[in-house]
Amino acid sequence: MDRFQIDGHKLIYHVSRVSDWLADKTVYPIYMEISPSGTCNHRCTYCALDFMNYQKRWLDADLLKERLSELGRLGVKSVMYAGEGEPLLHQQIGGIIRHTKNSGIDVGVTSNGVLLKKELADQILGQVEWIKISINGATADLYAKIHRTKPADFDLVIRNMSYAARCRDEQGYKCTLGMQLLLLPDNYHQAADLARLACDIGMNYLVIKPYSQHPQSKTKLYEDVKYEQYYSLADTLAGINNDKFNVIFRMNTMIKWDEQVHGYEQCQALPFWSYIDSGGNVWGCSIFLGDEKFCYGNIHTQTFREIWEGEQRKLSLKWVEENLDANQCRVGCRMDKINAYLWELKHPPEHVNFI
Repeated sequence: MDRFQIDGHKLIYHVSRVSDWLADKTVYPIYMEISPSGTCNHRCTYCALDFMNYQKRWLDADLLKERLSELGRLGVKSVMYAGEGEPLLHQQIGGIIRHTKNSGIDVGVTSNGVLLKKELADQILGQVEWIKISINGATADLYAKIHRTKPADFDLVIRNMSYAARCRDEQGYKCTLGMQLLLLPDNYHQAADLARLACDIGMNYLVIKPYSQHPQSKTKLYEDVKYEQYYSLADTLAGINNDKFNVIFRMNTMIKWDEQVHGYEQCQALPFWSYIDSGGNVWGCSIFLGDEKFCYGNIHTQTFREIWEGEQRKLSLKWVEENLDANQCRVGCRMDKINAYLWELKHPPEHVNFI
């Protein structure tokens, strides 16, 4: 039922880019994550990037648009607006999203949804491929406890997403609308209720994903969580699926978290994606935010081409190749499935011609 392959990867659909990588050619990212805002209106109990300290900084819209035009020309295919803060806090996010789409780049947004009000929804729903809302409880009280916000935000998010679904349907937009619940000991008992609610208000899916401890996180509250006791939820949730809605229960990722395995020895995914933080720094890996070995440059002082083909990035990739032990990386990293695929390409089994 995971028709969006959220629990898999889609690098197999970019054969020419992978072929260039195998031939040791320079490849530009297919996908990028950009953080328009450094601050956030919630303080979630599980926040992976709490060590970034929710800085009150925002990317300059005019500069970002200039770089987005360049990224489109360089072959970047998609941008997710998310990052270390709440992206919709950026006062010019609507114009930024429209410019991204006009640059030939597909747009996704991960948000807590509080600020996705009617005016903004009307402005961006026709421009984005998908919007995914983080919502970690099916009642206002539990939601407020986990998001560390006021209970009224829960009802506001439900109203916002209900309107977004109606607008999408009335206008015939193709935007996929989804919700995501991070499965925790605090909220597992509300997963089915949230799935029914998401279905009722017109969402396309609800993702149920496991926690993944970020090495730099201040919070350690859930670092020892195990998921085996929750596997049976998959059958209950599958009964809520229909032809317009499905629950994407990320069982494979939960198993990997429980077993703490990677299946590859090197990180090789870095050429295919990148991260721009709210200060304009371009990073090779979001696990190492703040580690200068992984900072390629800054869009305020360089073009993206200069950054991507620059000496800092070359040195960073060399360090990763020679020194980084992938077994010490974060289990459940966004590039995990891609790394397993690339590792297999470079370390094929015998008899590969017998297809």
